[in-house]
Amino acid sequence: MHRPLAHDDPTTALLALILAGGRLAPRRRLLIDCGDAVSALAAGRARWQAAGLDRRQCQALLAPDADALAHARQWLAASPQHRLISLVDDAFPALLAHAPEPPLGLFVAGDADLLWQPMVAIVGSRSATPSGQAIAGNLARQLCARQLCVASGLAAGIDAAAHRASLQVAGNSVAVVGTGLDRCYPAGHRHMQDQLVQHGAVISEYAPGTPPRAGNFPARNRLLAGLSLAVIVVEAAQRSGAMITARLASEAGREVFAVPGSPLNPLSRGCNRLLRDGAGLLESIDDLLPTLPPLLRLLGTSLPGQALDPASADTLPPVLVSGPVLDETEQRQVWQALDLIGVDLDELGQRSGLTVARLSAILLDLELAGWALQTHGRWQRAPTPPSTTASIDAG
Repeated sequence: MHRPLAHDDPTTALLALILAGGRLAPRRRLLIDCGDAVSALAAGRARWQAAGLDRRQCQALLAPDADALAHARQWLAASPQHRLISLVDDAFPALLAHAPEPPLGLFVAGDADLLWQPMVAIVGSRSATPSGQAIAGNLARQLCARQLCVASGLAAGIDAAAHRASLQVAGNSVAVVGTGLDRCYPAGHRHMQDQLVQHGAVISEYAPGTPPRAGNFPARNRLLAGLSLAVIVVEAAQRSGAMITARLASEAGREVFAVPGSPLNPLSRGCNRLLRDGAGLLESIDDLLPTLPPLLRLLGTSLPGQALDPASADTLPPVLVSGPVLDETEQRQVWQALDLIGVDLDELGQRSGLTVARLSAILLDLELAGWALQTHGRWQRAPTPPSTTASIDAG
C-alpha cells in the first residue's frame, strides 16, 4: 500500500530514501546536498531528478511503501538497542563516511558507540579448515587483548570463528550483515547474532525485512572494509568474498594483511596471491600494530564526544585523541600539492613534506569544506571548489 509521505519526520524521511532502492549514488548525493533527509524529500521531483534519481525512484519517494515503512519503524521502536544513523548525522562513523561508497544510513542493533572504536576486520572462507578457524580465533583474542574491536561478517567459517573467540573473552565485536537486522543469515547463527547484539553490535545498510540476496553480501563488504583500520585475510580462495573485502579495503586506503599458507591448500591461494601483490604478511598481531597510527589519529580527531578507550594507551601505538588545530599555511600547502588527477597519500607526502597522519587530518578538513575529493583512496582538488569561501590560494 502506498500513500503520500509527510516530510517532517527525520526517521521516516531517511527510511523512504533507503527504501526507494535503485542506484545509491544519486540518493547519497541528494542527501548530502540537502543536508538531511527531511530536506531531501521536501526538495521535490525537479531536485531529485537533478541529483540523478530515475523515474521509479522519484515515484517511490512520492508514495513510499507504507507497509515497509511501518515494519522498519516497528523494528526501531522495539528496543532501545535499535538505531538508524544517517550518513549526515554526527554519530555516523567517520572512517566509513570517508570511505568509497558510504551508505545512506546504518541500522544498528547493539552498542552503536562501538562503530567509533578502533576496529580490525578478520575475514576468510566459509568452508575454512579447522586450523584456519583456530588462527582466526587466536588473532581475534589478540586484538581484544589490545582493546581493538573485531569486525567480521557473521558468515560460517572464519567470520564465525572470529566473532566466537571475541565473545568468549568478552571483547568487542561488530558484525556487518547483508540482510535486515530482523533476519539472520545463516539461520544457524541466530544465537551468535543475539549474543553480538547484547555484547557488541550488528549493523546493516538494509532495512528490516530485507531477506538474504546474493548481491547484498559483496556490497556489505565495502562497509566492513570502510569501518576497519585494517583487514586480515586468514583463508580465502582466489575468487571469494574475502578477496573482494581485501580489494575494497585497499581502495579505501586501509591496510591489508594475509596469513600465508601451504600452496597445496586451495584456501591459501587467495592469501598467497595477496602477499605477492603487496599485502602485509601476518603471523601475529604484532605485525599489524605499527601500521595503525595514521588512521587511529584520523579516527581520534573525528570522535563526536566518545573518547578512545584510555586503556588502549598502554597496549597500542600512541593515539592523538584530539589533534592540533589545523594550520592555514599547511592547508594551503596541501591544496597546492593536489591537482585534478588523483594521487595517493605517499605521493602527497613527498610533494608537501608532511607526515601521512598530518595529511590525513588536513585532507579530511579540505574534503568537508568542499575543496578536495577522495576516490578509491586517491585525493584530488574538487573540480568546482566552493564559491562562497575565500580562495585557499590567497596570500
